[in-house]
Amino acid sequence: MDDTARTRVRAARKHFSPAASYLDTATCGLLPDTAVKALRRHVRDLAEGRFSPAEADRGVERTRAAYARLVGVPTSFVAMGTHTAQFTGTVAASLPPGSQVLTAEREFSSVVHPLLARERHGVKVREVPLEHLADEVTAQTRLVAVSAVQSSDGRLAPIADLRAACTDHGARLLLDITQAAGWLPLDAGLADYTVCSTYKWLLGPRGTAFLTATGEALADLEPLAASWYASDDPWSSLYGGPLPRASGARRLDLPPVWPALAALEHSLALLEETGTAAVHEHGTALADRFRAALDLEPAGTAIVSVPAPPEAVERAAAAGVATSYRGGRLRASFHLYNTEEEADRLADLLRGA
Repeated sequence: MDDTARTRVRAARKHFSPAASYLDTATCGLLPDTAVKALRRHVRDLAEGRFSPAEADRGVERTRAAYARLVGVPTSFVAMGTHTAQFTGTVAASLPPGSQVLTAEREFSSVVHPLLARERHGVKVREVPLEHLADEVTAQTRLVAVSAVQSSDGRLAPIADLRAACTDHGARLLLDITQAAGWLPLDAGLADYTVCSTYKWLLGPRGTAFLTATGEALADLEPLAASWYASDDPWSSLYGGPLPRASGARRLDLPPVWPALAALEHSLALLEETGTAAVHEHGTALADRFRAALDLEPAGTAIVSVPAPPEAVERAAAAGVATSYRGGRLRASFHLYNTEEEADRLADLLRGA
């Protein structure tokens, strides 16, 4: 990392105040102080009767535009909702009976469950190992749905190979970028659809999710819960018909969770100021440092999952180090607010040092 990027990372870290060593962004990210202040202002305005929906809506659009820049697509490609499963379900509902869908084994539920729910409508879902996913795409495949970064262990999906396979066989590609956006440089335009919850690596409160869709793929989608907010002029669409139809992906919008967006705007601003490349280099360097301390090869991902006995995990928790533990494996994730000392300390705790 060059000195300029290192300076930006150090400056960004000053906006966080974890009470202990927090290595669990893959579960939930920390809020920077700018987001906390914005959230407090929002709550104060609500308490004092000063809340302005018009001003909040301007913030919504600034946040949508910031997210579009972050993932590299035009703002018109971005729809806003609250949970990724809503948007995966929207894509799933567009699949005609008999459609064959490929997904990765042990894929996160917000990707696979909305697709499995369509099996009673004739959609056929097949789960295959992540490393073989691109090889399994055939002319019968209608959709490939997978996380860009696996939630369970941080493995990176072979996005370029998947894009090529889908193009060769006429399939569509859906990427869940919840565990990628914010630290992994990516171009959402490489996928027909992306979905993303923003309360992890994008450092917002829970309550906002985004979908991106390319123009041709967007034409296949109809809103599952048609909303008054899915209009070019939402405040004139509050009563009766006709069904509002905004231009672009906004026609899939759900009403905003204004408190979450009030904070998220500032979280995205901090990430944009720091730069995804700098966040990526910082997080992956820490993760690979942690891996090296455990005699593991570098993996180039900010999420590390290692076998660990319960007592080692309990020892880390007792020492004030926050991680996740699932299925006999400890998962640690490294973001802007983490340091080399934290990576080394967790490795020492796992070794019993």
